[in-house]
Amino acid sequence: MINNTELSRILVTCAKGIAPYLKNEISALGFPILEEKTLGIFTQGSFNDTIGLNMQLRTGLRVLYLLDEFSAYTPDELYDRLIQINWEDYIHKDGYISVTSSVSTDSIKDSRFANLKCKDAIVDRIQQKCGARPDSGPDRDKAVIFLYWKDDICAVFLDTTGEPLSKRGYRKIPMKAPMQETLAAAVILATGWDGNGPFINPMCGSGTLAIEAAFIALNKAPGLLRHNFGFMHFKQYDKEHYQSIRRDLRSKMKKTPDFDIWATDIDPGAVSAAQKNANTAGVEHLINFQVCDFTGTPVPEREGGIIVLNPEYGFRLNEEKGLAGVYKGIGDFFKTNCTNYKGYIFTGNLSLAKKVGLKTSRRLIFYNGSIECRLLEYELYTGTKKPYKTEKADP
Repeated sequence: MINNTELSRILVTCAKGIAPYLKNEISALGFPILEEKTLGIFTQGSFNDTIGLNMQLRTGLRVLYLLDEFSAYTPDELYDRLIQINWEDYIHKDGYISVTSSVSTDSIKDSRFANLKCKDAIVDRIQQKCGARPDSGPDRDKAVIFLYWKDDICAVFLDTTGEPLSKRGYRKIPMKAPMQETLAAAVILATGWDGNGPFINPMCGSGTLAIEAAFIALNKAPGLLRHNFGFMHFKQYDKEHYQSIRRDLRSKMKKTPDFDIWATDIDPGAVSAAQKNANTAGVEHLINFQVCDFTGTPVPEREGGIIVLNPEYGFRLNEEKGLAGVYKGIGDFFKTNCTNYKGYIFTGNLSLAKKVGLKTSRRLIFYNGSIECRLLEYELYTGTKKPYKTEKADP
């Protein structure tokens, strides 16, 4: 049986394009970086350490604690190896488990069958040792086991997160095509904004960017909003340690916020939804909301601020034609209203991005679901830097 302080490899997963920002987060928390993958970072720590990671990470999706690694070629071999694990030391006999997986092996065609074999091994082992077996099903709000199986390589993890960390719990009204919370946090981290200078978010939609910005400026851990994590449903869970971490994270929040965040949208329904989401997140009083076209967004005359827009992508031809003027208008807005700011456009349509008409200083690749996107940065200075040059290169 492991104890709460025994070290193991921990895999923190993330969406494509976010690994560099997740790596910085994990390193800043004092954890070693063992390996960087496209969809995650391997670090090392104890089961107790997974609590802090789940509570504090802004860009990660799941925190997976490695339980065992072995070789298996067939479903029967998988079962035989899994039933040897002391599952009774981790899972309550009267509990509930869900098995998820990533499977790519010639011996099995449907990952659901691998999930079934894994689940059978777990409950059969607990039945043998305890005389009772936990329930199982698809719900991920209790104990979750993650199986990785590629060719003959198998790794089994305790999923200490459960529902993904992107589900902060504050976005009760998502609106149209909302940006995932972890992606929004990564975008803000990529800009370098930390509360110094204004943060302006026209076209705010459901308010995700503004809310995540408030969390970062407050030094508010996103996990403070949640009260159910996967780690709570394993026998190793130390409730006192969890409560201690919550108290410590609360004590590190800014007591006298001095940052300036604006969130605007031309749609009154979007602004109303954003306000309600911000209220659920506990930051409504820290964000200035306003119904207006993006061109009417207030831009305080202060240096060091950033302005971030996430306009529609318009993949259909008729939509793209209609949005060309919007993207051009963003460029005009940057030139006219946003001097001494850094402007950012997050878009999945590189053709429309050219309509902005300004030269980018950086072009960062992100993915919004399966859509390859760019975070385009514009330095909006007057004088010798002369930023207002037509963009000719492909973003």
